[in-house]
Amino acid sequence: MEQDRSNDLGEIIRQGRVTQRLTLSEVSAMSGVSSSHLGRIERGERFPSGSILRRIAAPLGFEENELFTLAGYLSPEPPGIAESHPHYGGGELDPYVARMLAQEPVDVQRAVIGILSILKSIAKSVAKESR
Repeated sequence: MEQDRSNDLGEIIRQGRVTQRLTLSEVSAMSGVSSSHLGRIERGERFPSGSILRRIAAPLGFEENELFTLAGYLSPEPPGIAESHPHYGGGELDPYVARMLAQEPVDVQRAVIGILSILKSIAKSVAKESR
């Protein structure tokens, strides 16, 4: 179970890095976390501490609380993450989607919100490039 959570979070972190068009070395330089440690996190071999998440959030384009919630360090507020955060990550979450998502297990909510965060980051990158 812990390994699945590590793999999911590692993939979200990797996607955030790829979306920002950063190498492991660049994220390492920006965060002060070794590139080998970052690689192990991305592969799901290590689960990051809160301190590590705090240091890598901004370079990867995440809000700190997004990564903390995805990692399970912040507990979702009842009835669920989706309903308690209709404007999660700065984007508007459709009320119907929030209600449907709130009926899913917390792990599914975290995964979906992680994907939405990645998509938001991609949209920001595309908008920045088109200027």
